[in-house]
Amino acid sequence: MLTEQRYQKIMDIVDSKKTVTVLELVQKLGISESTVRRDLVSLDKLGKLIRVHGGATSLELQYETADMDISKKSTLNLEQKHTIGKYASSLIMPGDFVYLDAGTTVEIMASYITEKNANYVTNSVWQAKALSKHDISVTVIGGTFKAVTEAIIGSEAVECLQKYHFTKGFFGTNGISDIAHFSTPEANEASVKRTAITRCKQSYVLADSTKFDKVSAVTFGYIENSTIITTQLAPRNYNNTIYV
Repeated sequence: MLTEQRYQKIMDIVDSKKTVTVLELVQKLGISESTVRRDLVSLDKLGKLIRVHGGATSLELQYETADMDISKKSTLNLEQKHTIGKYASSLIMPGDFVYLDAGTTVEIMASYITEKNANYVTNSVWQAKALSKHDISVTVIGGTFKAVTEAIIGSEAVECLQKYHFTKGFFGTNGISDIAHFSTPEANEASVKRTAITRCKQSYVLADSTKFDKVSAVTFGYIENSTIITTQLAPRNYNNTIYV
């Protein structure tokens, strides 16, 4: 296959999928890994795509490097968030030991929770307040308070989470993509999310349709290890996805 033909086939795949891994290109094009990596370097230099660790992304893929204030985020995509949150709350059963992550969709979910015969832990002040309105007892982990997201983060929060074994955990995310999987803008918050998600027997990521094909600075979890709860408006189809 001529170089220009490879370039065009790679660009067709990247433009279609928005994100692609080196392995996917090797399998689809029937060429060597070294050739794929060399072609991605060249296409990146030509300004045709963005080369990232393990693959490439379309120029149209949205990058996010800073958290939006939670008061602003809480006003976005409310109809989808309520649909997702209401469904997610129905998954909590008597006897569950539940972790609630910081995030506006999880906060909305918390407002729908009525199961009092379960135990709840969170790193979010908002989630704790939402549960308290239903007279539901909740444990807030210790650590450093992050005002922008009203989340508890830091090494103390990570250490605290390591003693727990949750039956279910519900997480927010800033981005979902083939390359970065579940990602968030800030490293300390990602560390808490990453620790919590590994302590859950079942983990659910709550995401409205705008979170797909977005990449934030730090990956905290992997698509194959969690179930995504989203709406029919989601532009991508991943395995282990529940559409509500």
